[in-house]
Amino acid sequence: MLRLLLLFSGLLLLLSHTASADDWSGSKKINLAPGAELKEEIAQVPVLIRLHTGNFAHFLDVKEDGSDLRFFAVDEKTPLPYHIEKFDSFNELALIWVQVPTLSSKPDVIWMKYGNPQAADAQDARAVYDPNFAAVYHFETPGAPQDRTANANHAAPSTAGHVPAAIIGAGAGFNGSQKIVIPDSPSLRFPETGFTFSSWVKIAAPQADAVLFARQDGAEGVSLRIDQNRIYARVARGGNQDTPHAGELTPGTWHHVAVTGGPRLAVYLDGREIAALDSATPALAGDIVLGAAVAGGNFFSGEIDEVQFSNIARSADWIRTAARGEGPDARLAIPGEDAQSGGGTSYVGTILRAVTVDGWVVIALLAVMAGVSWWVMINKFLTLRVVLEDNRKFVQAFQKLSRDPGALDQDNDGNDDEEESDFERALSGAHDHYQSSPIYRVYHVGVQELKHRFGQTDTRLVRGKTLTPQAIDAIRASLDAAQVRENQKLNNLLVLLTIAISGGPFLGLLGTVVGVMITFAAIAASGDVNINAIAPGIAAALVATVAGLLVAIPALFGYNYIVSLIKNIAADMQVFIDEFISKMAEQYAADVRIDYEDASRKRAL
Repeated sequence: MLRLLLLFSGLLLLLSHTASADDWSGSKKINLAPGAELKEEIAQVPVLIRLHTGNFAHFLDVKEDGSDLRFFAVDEKTPLPYHIEKFDSFNELALIWVQVPTLSSKPDVIWMKYGNPQAADAQDARAVYDPNFAAVYHFETPGAPQDRTANANHAAPSTAGHVPAAIIGAGAGFNGSQKIVIPDSPSLRFPETGFTFSSWVKIAAPQADAVLFARQDGAEGVSLRIDQNRIYARVARGGNQDTPHAGELTPGTWHHVAVTGGPRLAVYLDGREIAALDSATPALAGDIVLGAAVAGGNFFSGEIDEVQFSNIARSADWIRTAARGEGPDARLAIPGEDAQSGGGTSYVGTILRAVTVDGWVVIALLAVMAGVSWWVMINKFLTLRVVLEDNRKFVQAFQKLSRDPGALDQDNDGNDDEEESDFERALSGAHDHYQSSPIYRVYHVGVQELKHRFGQTDTRLVRGKTLTPQAIDAIRASLDAAQVRENQKLNNLLVLLTIAISGGPFLGLLGTVVGVMITFAAIAASGDVNINAIAPGIAAALVATVAGLLVAIPALFGYNYIVSLIKNIAADMQVFIDEFISKMAEQYAADVRIDYEDASRKRAL
């Protein structure tokens, strides 16, 4: 038995396989556009991919932690190392670092696969960064910053604050008295051949000689500083040497800053070299401090994000690529269209796929509202068609009456309306005796009033039976009351159409506003502000407004048509009441005169 179990387990292991690119339900193209200014080919570049509701509509198709994401080269077969800095499926925001084998001035493509519930987590942060990276800090969690490279150069417990929304996910905040210390380690030391420090910086205000980054090794050291709103570097080696105070940092705005050492020291701002010093930097060991008042400088006030140290001097193209690919404009890695199984790209499908969860909630509510409004309109159309037909037939029959005003009345009709609605009669066709005619029901009330006053069931002229003017006025009041009740029945449920007309567009507008807010919030959090990122989210948000208008417009046309029919029916009822009262007065006025003459002759005798 044990052998059979082992054999079965072995077969399962042989049949099981590692998920491949063909196992994923979705595929998305990532366009790489390093720019024509890239002068040389650079290898093993960590590229930031920002996903949000504006450029990726399939967060619900991805596992909650994003562990089923995979990235492949242009051949869609060669896997690329990646790691997720942030994946928030609820707010539809993701920040992912992918190592691209090579970048040149020519556009390139990589592929992202998603939608495989069976896939295991395959991200590997250590493989994303080449061996020349000494330390990389994302500041994604509070506490001591953690190094994402294989060197594990984690920072000591720091006093810097945690900023949940920096330029790339979270960042570190400094209030002018805080710092981050990174302990010395062999993998973090700067050789004489060169080093690179890069970071995203946002200053709170102009400040005097604030130290952004510094490393001091005895009498020698290197630091990057901010004086007022300009940046410069200092080399301490047999005396201090400063680069020119160049560039300009705008308070409240993120800027990419970098400094490279070696035979030549250079300072970069937003990917451009702004200052240099033709002086070699020394080999340095010792702790690295961020934001601290060291070497005669002051504390830094502001925020930093994405701090990277390399033990080589990165090229100008490398730094320009980092500034281009990580910044707010995100022009390096641009998520493109999803792979299509056939045909071309459907704009409607693209828009619908970009609709957020809140948008679908609003659209679902509007769909219910549309269903109710269409049911009301169909109900009223069918009912009023039968009402008009029965009204026409009854009026024609009433006009043919000569002496008996109650000849068309049936005593059992009084309960028809309680047992069966006009809509049910319209569907069943049961209107053989004017059951659906409001005019007939008003007429029925008038006949019952006559019967009540005569104290009999026959309304034909009976000598000695008369109606006083007060009785006629009372009967008219009963007919008017019956008309009001019939009007209320005809106008029943029309309030649902008015709600659809007035509420549909506002509910759709609410969905659009919320969708736009979420889109801009996701873009602000991801830092991706190009038009290709904004347009799909805005277009998807407008779907809710379109849905609201599709609810309101048919309801508006249907409501106006129904109201016009009801007004005509109400006018016909009023005309009938006047005609009925006139005929009734004419019939019974003769009796009044006869009785009066008889009474006069009796008194004369």
